[in-house]
Amino acid sequence: MGLVRSFGVAVAFTGAMWGQASARDVPAPVVAIGSAPAMPVPSTEEMQRKLADWPQMGHYREANRMLAPAAAGERRVVFYGASMTEMWGTNGSTFFPGKPYVNRGIGGQTTAQMVVRFRQDVIDLHPQAVVILGGTNDIAGNTGPMTPEMTEGNWQSMAELAKANGILVILAAITPSSDIPWHRGLHPAEKIRALNAWMNEYCASHGATYLDYYSVLTDAAGGMKADLTTDGVHATPKAYALMAPLAQAAIDSALGSGETHGAR
Repeated sequence: MGLVRSFGVAVAFTGAMWGQASARDVPAPVVAIGSAPAMPVPSTEEMQRKLADWPQMGHYREANRMLAPAAAGERRVVFYGASMTEMWGTNGSTFFPGKPYVNRGIGGQTTAQMVVRFRQDVIDLHPQAVVILGGTNDIAGNTGPMTPEMTEGNWQSMAELAKANGILVILAAITPSSDIPWHRGLHPAEKIRALNAWMNEYCASHGATYLDYYSVLTDAAGGMKADLTTDGVHATPKAYALMAPLAQAAIDSALGSGETHGAR
Protein backbone atom coordinates (compact mmCIF):
# COMPACT_ATOMS: atom_id res chain seq x y z
CA MET A 1 0.00 0.00 0.00
CA GLY A 2 2.91 2.34 0.84
CA LEU A 3 4.41 1.80 -2.61
CA VAL A 4 1.11 2.62 -4.31
CA ARG A 5 0.74 5.83 -2.29
CA SER A 6 4.35 6.81 -3.04
CA PHE A 7 3.87 6.16 -6.75
CA GLY A 8 0.72 8.31 -6.85
CA VAL A 9 2.39 11.26 -5.17
CA ALA A 10 5.44 10.94 -7.38
CA VAL A 11 3.41 11.03 -10.58
CA ALA A 12 1.66 14.18 -9.44
CA PHE A 13 4.95 15.96 -8.84
CA THR A 14 7.16 14.76 -11.63
CA GLY A 15 5.12 15.44 -14.77
CA ALA A 16 7.66 15.42 -17.55
CA MET A 17 10.51 14.69 -15.09
CA TRP A 18 12.54 17.82 -15.73
CA GLY A 19 12.03 17.79 -19.50
CA GLN A 20 14.79 16.07 -21.39
CA ALA A 21 15.35 12.44 -20.42
CA SER A 22 18.79 11.14 -19.58
CA ALA A 23 20.47 8.93 -22.11
CA ARG A 24 20.58 6.26 -19.42
CA ASP A 25 16.81 6.18 -19.03
CA VAL A 26 15.11 3.02 -20.19
CA PRO A 27 12.22 3.77 -22.60
CA ALA A 28 8.99 3.64 -20.63
CA PRO A 29 5.40 2.94 -21.61
CA VAL A 30 3.31 5.86 -22.83
CA VAL A 31 -0.01 6.76 -21.24
CA ALA A 32 -2.46 8.93 -23.19
CA ILE A 33 -5.30 10.65 -21.33
CA GLY A 34 -8.07 11.97 -23.51
CA SER A 35 -6.61 14.13 -26.27
CA ALA A 36 -3.61 15.31 -24.24
CA PRO A 37 -0.16 14.64 -25.71
CA ALA A 38 1.19 11.26 -24.62
CA MET A 39 3.84 11.46 -21.92
CA PRO A 40 6.43 8.83 -20.95
CA VAL A 41 5.89 7.28 -17.54
CA PRO A 42 9.14 7.43 -15.52
CA SER A 43 10.34 4.43 -13.56
CA THR A 44 9.59 4.21 -9.84
CA GLU A 45 13.32 4.36 -9.10
CA GLU A 46 13.69 7.56 -11.12
CA MET A 47 10.70 9.17 -9.41
CA GLN A 48 11.99 8.27 -5.96
CA ARG A 49 15.40 9.73 -6.80
CA LYS A 50 13.83 12.99 -7.97
CA LEU A 51 11.53 13.26 -4.97
CA ALA A 52 14.38 12.66 -2.54
CA ASP A 53 15.66 16.14 -3.51
CA TRP A 54 12.79 17.70 -5.45
CA PRO A 55 14.23 21.26 -5.59
CA GLN A 56 17.74 19.81 -6.22
CA MET A 57 19.31 21.55 -3.26
CA GLY A 58 22.26 19.19 -3.53
CA HIS A 59 23.15 20.33 -7.04
CA TYR A 60 25.20 23.37 -5.99
CA ARG A 61 25.65 22.72 -2.28
CA GLU A 62 29.36 21.89 -2.54
CA ALA A 63 30.03 24.60 -5.14
CA ASN A 64 28.42 27.13 -2.83
CA ARG A 65 30.54 25.95 0.07
CA MET A 66 33.70 26.36 -2.02
CA LEU A 67 32.75 29.78 -3.40
CA ALA A 68 34.92 32.50 -1.87
CA PRO A 69 33.13 35.44 -0.24
CA ALA A 70 32.66 38.41 -2.52
CA ALA A 71 35.61 40.79 -2.26
CA ALA A 72 35.10 44.33 -1.06
CA GLY A 73 33.57 46.34 -3.88
CA GLU A 74 32.95 43.25 -6.02
CA ARG A 75 29.75 43.43 -8.01
CA ARG A 76 28.75 39.79 -7.81
CA VAL A 77 25.74 38.80 -9.88
CA VAL A 78 23.96 35.43 -9.77
CA PHE A 79 22.39 34.14 -12.98
CA TYR A 80 19.52 31.98 -11.80
CA GLY A 81 17.29 29.68 -13.81
CA ALA A 82 17.01 26.39 -15.66
CA SER A 83 18.85 24.94 -18.68
CA MET A 84 19.15 28.20 -20.64
CA THR A 85 21.16 29.49 -17.69
CA GLU A 86 23.02 26.31 -16.79
CA MET A 87 24.21 25.73 -20.37
CA TRP A 88 25.55 29.27 -20.73
CA GLY A 89 29.30 28.79 -20.92
CA THR A 90 29.16 25.27 -22.41
CA ASN A 91 29.16 23.84 -25.94
CA GLY A 92 31.21 26.69 -27.38
CA SER A 93 29.44 29.58 -25.61
CA THR A 94 31.22 31.85 -23.14
CA PHE A 95 29.91 33.06 -19.79
CA PHE A 96 31.11 36.61 -19.08
CA PRO A 97 34.87 36.01 -18.81
CA GLY A 98 36.52 38.19 -16.20
CA LYS A 99 33.22 39.10 -14.54
CA PRO A 100 32.34 38.08 -10.97
CA TYR A 101 29.17 36.37 -12.16
CA VAL A 102 27.93 33.08 -10.73
CA ASN A 103 25.85 30.59 -12.72
CA ARG A 104 23.20 28.78 -10.69
CA GLY A 105 20.99 27.28 -13.40
CA ILE A 106 19.62 23.74 -13.20
CA GLY A 107 18.27 22.18 -16.37
CA GLY A 108 14.59 21.27 -16.37
CA GLN A 109 13.60 23.27 -13.29
CA THR A 110 10.32 25.08 -12.90
CA THR A 111 9.89 28.36 -11.04
CA ALA A 112 8.36 26.42 -8.14
CA GLN A 113 11.66 24.62 -7.59
CA MET A 114 13.58 27.84 -8.08
CA VAL A 115 11.67 29.48 -5.22
CA VAL A 116 12.60 26.67 -2.84
CA ARG A 117 16.36 26.87 -3.48
CA PHE A 118 16.49 30.67 -3.80
CA ARG A 119 17.96 31.26 -0.35
CA GLN A 120 20.72 28.67 -0.72
CA ASP A 121 21.67 29.42 -4.32
CA VAL A 122 21.14 33.20 -4.42
CA ILE A 123 20.69 34.98 -1.08
CA ASP A 124 23.44 33.11 0.76
CA LEU A 125 25.94 33.98 -2.01
CA HIS A 126 25.49 37.70 -1.21
CA PRO A 127 25.26 39.07 -4.74
CA GLN A 128 24.58 42.67 -5.65
CA ALA A 129 22.01 41.56 -8.23
CA VAL A 130 20.25 38.45 -9.51
CA VAL A 131 19.20 37.71 -13.08
CA ILE A 132 16.16 35.42 -12.96
CA LEU A 133 15.20 33.44 -16.07
CA GLY A 134 12.50 30.78 -15.81
CA GLY A 135 9.09 29.81 -17.11
CA THR A 136 9.47 27.53 -20.12
CA ASN A 137 9.43 24.42 -17.93
CA ASP A 138 6.33 25.72 -16.15
CA ILE A 139 4.53 25.79 -19.49
CA ALA A 140 5.90 22.32 -20.27
CA GLY A 141 4.49 21.00 -17.00
CA ASN A 142 7.80 19.55 -15.84
CA THR A 143 6.61 19.34 -12.22
CA GLY A 144 2.91 19.12 -13.00
CA PRO A 145 0.35 21.51 -14.50
CA MET A 146 0.93 25.19 -13.77
CA THR A 147 -1.25 28.19 -14.53
CA PRO A 148 0.22 31.54 -15.64
CA GLU A 149 -0.76 32.94 -12.25
CA MET A 150 1.39 30.32 -10.52
CA THR A 151 4.43 31.29 -12.60
CA GLU A 152 3.79 34.99 -11.97
CA GLY A 153 3.45 34.34 -8.24
CA ASN A 154 6.76 32.51 -8.17
CA TRP A 155 8.50 35.37 -9.97
CA GLN A 156 7.02 37.76 -7.40
CA SER A 157 8.17 35.57 -4.51
CA MET A 158 11.76 35.48 -5.78
CA ALA A 159 11.75 39.23 -6.43
CA GLU A 160 10.44 39.94 -2.93
CA LEU A 161 12.99 37.61 -1.32
CA ALA A 162 15.78 39.33 -3.22
CA LYS A 163 14.63 42.83 -2.33
CA ALA A 164 14.24 41.91 1.33
CA ASN A 165 17.91 40.93 1.31
CA GLY A 166 19.24 44.00 -0.50
CA ILE A 167 19.65 42.27 -3.87
CA LEU A 168 18.70 44.10 -7.05
CA VAL A 169 16.23 42.22 -9.25
CA ILE A 170 16.57 41.64 -12.99
CA LEU A 171 13.74 39.56 -14.47
CA ALA A 172 14.56 38.08 -17.87
CA ALA A 173 11.86 37.47 -20.47
CA ILE A 174 11.12 33.84 -21.27
CA THR A 175 12.95 32.97 -24.45
CA PRO A 176 10.75 32.14 -27.46
CA SER A 177 9.47 28.69 -28.40
CA SER A 178 6.71 27.55 -30.74
CA ASP A 179 6.89 23.92 -29.56
CA ILE A 180 8.50 22.06 -26.68
CA PRO A 181 10.30 18.93 -27.87
CA TRP A 182 9.74 16.88 -24.70
CA HIS A 183 6.04 17.83 -24.49
CA ARG A 184 4.73 18.62 -27.93
CA GLY A 185 1.39 20.15 -28.75
CA LEU A 186 1.23 22.76 -25.99
CA HIS A 187 1.45 25.76 -28.36
CA PRO A 188 3.64 27.79 -25.99
CA ALA A 189 4.26 30.87 -28.15
CA GLU A 190 1.21 32.86 -27.09
CA LYS A 191 1.59 31.79 -23.45
CA ILE A 192 5.18 33.06 -23.49
CA ARG A 193 4.13 36.40 -25.00
CA ALA A 194 1.45 36.87 -22.35
CA LEU A 195 3.78 35.99 -19.46
CA ASN A 196 6.48 38.31 -20.78
CA ALA A 197 3.96 41.17 -21.07
CA TRP A 198 2.97 40.59 -17.43
CA MET A 199 6.62 40.52 -16.38
CA ASN A 200 7.39 43.76 -18.17
CA GLU A 201 4.51 45.52 -16.41
CA TYR A 202 5.51 44.05 -13.05
CA CYS A 203 9.07 45.29 -13.42
CA ALA A 204 7.89 48.78 -14.37
CA SER A 205 5.62 49.02 -11.33
CA HIS A 206 7.90 47.33 -8.76
CA GLY A 207 11.32 48.83 -9.41
CA ALA A 208 12.83 45.76 -11.05
CA THR A 209 14.78 45.66 -14.32
CA TYR A 210 13.21 43.91 -17.32
CA LEU A 211 15.72 42.04 -19.49
CA ASP A 212 14.29 41.44 -22.96
CA TYR A 213 15.98 38.41 -24.51
CA TYR A 214 12.79 37.56 -26.37
CA SER A 215 12.83 40.27 -29.04
CA VAL A 216 16.27 39.43 -30.46
CA LEU A 217 15.68 35.67 -30.50
CA THR A 218 12.13 35.33 -31.84
CA ASP A 219 10.88 34.66 -35.34
CA ALA A 220 7.53 35.76 -36.78
CA ALA A 221 5.75 32.67 -35.42
CA GLY A 222 6.91 33.19 -31.86
CA GLY A 223 9.54 30.47 -32.02
CA MET A 224 13.28 30.90 -31.74
CA LYS A 225 15.11 31.71 -34.97
CA ALA A 226 16.45 28.51 -36.52
CA ASP A 227 20.11 29.53 -36.35
CA LEU A 228 19.81 30.45 -32.68
CA THR A 229 18.48 27.18 -31.28
CA THR A 230 19.51 23.55 -31.14
CA ASP A 231 16.03 22.10 -30.67
CA GLY A 232 13.48 24.94 -30.65
CA VAL A 233 14.07 25.72 -26.97
CA HIS A 234 17.79 25.71 -26.14
CA ALA A 235 20.28 28.28 -27.38
CA THR A 236 23.27 28.03 -29.70
CA PRO A 237 26.51 29.92 -28.99
CA LYS A 238 25.29 32.55 -31.47
CA ALA A 239 22.18 33.10 -29.36
CA TYR A 240 24.20 33.46 -26.16
CA ALA A 241 26.42 35.97 -27.97
CA LEU A 242 23.29 38.05 -28.64
CA MET A 243 22.00 37.64 -25.09
CA ALA A 244 25.24 38.57 -23.31
CA PRO A 245 25.32 42.31 -24.14
CA LEU A 246 21.63 42.59 -23.26
CA ALA A 247 22.27 40.98 -19.89
CA GLN A 248 25.30 43.19 -19.27
CA ALA A 249 23.33 46.32 -20.15
CA ALA A 250 20.57 45.28 -17.74
CA ILE A 251 23.12 44.64 -14.99
CA ASP A 252 24.82 47.98 -15.60
CA SER A 253 21.45 49.73 -15.52
CA ALA A 254 20.35 48.00 -12.32
CA LEU A 255 23.63 48.54 -10.48
CA GLY A 256 23.90 52.10 -11.74
CA SER A 257 20.39 53.19 -10.83
CA GLY A 258 19.58 50.88 -7.94
CA GLU A 259 20.90 50.91 -4.42
CA THR A 260 21.75 47.68 -2.68
CA HIS A 261 22.14 47.50 1.06
CA GLY A 262 24.92 44.94 0.95
CA ALA A 263 23.26 41.55 0.68
CA ARG A 264 23.08 40.13 4.15
